[in-house]
This record gives sequence, C-alpha cells and structure tokens, in this order.
Amino acid sequence: MEELVQFNSGDIQLEGLLYQGISGKGVVITHPHPLYGGDMYNPVVEYMARAYKSKDYTTLRFNFRGVGNSRGSYDDGPGEKQDVLSAVSYLKEYGSDPVDLAGYSFGAWIIALLGCSDISNGNMLMVSPPVAFIKFKNINPLPCLKLVVTGDRDEIAPAGLIQTMIPSWNPESQFEKIEFADHFYSGALAKLETAISRAI
Repeated sequence: MEELVQFNSGDIQLEGLLYQGISGKGVVITHPHPLYGGDMYNPVVEYMARAYKSKDYTTLRFNFRGVGNSRGSYDDGPGEKQDVLSAVSYLKEYGSDPVDLAGYSFGAWIIALLGCSDISNGNMLMVSPPVAFIKFKNINPLPCLKLVVTGDRDEIAPAGLIQTMIPSWNPESQFEKIEFADHFYSGALAKLETAISRAI
C-alpha cells in the first residue's frame, strides 16, 4: 500500500506516494507535463508503478514542483531535474539501492536530460518520450537505458522518430511498440504494464 510522503528539493517541499518493496531495489517514476494536467495520479504512471511493485521494488512517484501540493512552480526542465535527484536521494536514504528511473512523456524527457549518473546507479526506462513535442537535443548517450516503449498510434511519441534516436541514446536498449495504443494508452494500460514487467 502506498503512503503519502513529503521530501525537499532544495528549499521546496514536494509530495509523493511511496510503496515499500522487499527487494532492496527502488524506482523513481516521473509524470507527464505539468502544464497539461500531468501529475503522479496519471493512469500511465500508476500502471508503471504497478509493474515495479509486482517485482517487489520500492516505488516513489511524486508531483513535480508546482503540481498538486508540491510547492514551487514549473521550471521547464532545470528545477524538475533537481526534483528527480532529490527523489532519488530520498529513496536511497530510505534504504533503496540501486534506484531506477522511469519516466512517462515529459517525465521521460526529464530523466533523459539527467542521464545515467552515479546518483541513481540503476536502469532507465522511458515510456512515450515526447520527441514530436519536445526537442530531445543535448541528450548524452544513455548506457543505463534498458527499455523504450511507445504506442503505434502515438503522435506525440511516434515510433518511427524514436527509432531514429535510440542508436544515439543506447543501441543496446530494448524498444517495444504496443499495437493500437495512443499517447494515453487508452485501452492498453495492461499491455504497457506487461511490457515493463518483462523488462525489469
């Protein structure tokens, strides 16, 4: 069962939902765009958390600054990167190691900007990175990237465009395209959960 928690990102207090797994591993899960209604209660984020819980991970999904009861305001990247780093630190202090990063849409962009630092020292998973909506420039190679998932009807994260970018991110990473799925995985959330569970 998840519990509502608070932690600090610099001098800003954020809220999150924490689930305690038994494997010792943890994952920070990031939500879609704050300016378009994205938050930690997003159904895709919830199903991502379900996949990790099924593998006994400790999960932390949280609201970026300015979302819900998280303080501060939208920062178009830099502040949100700090929020993720703070979430990772919080999980590590909680006893999780390693800590994976898993992001959906805008959340995938944020973790891609962070890259594979020794701060998280785990794997990375991106769900529908919004490459047709946000420019994924200045992304360093992502050796920790394990899986990229999108839907074959996703116009914000089109499979063809993502496939041209994966070689520069990590040619060894898995790529999965879910049939009949749009950006919101309407009617395809269970398929998404299964794809993530297989990868982790």
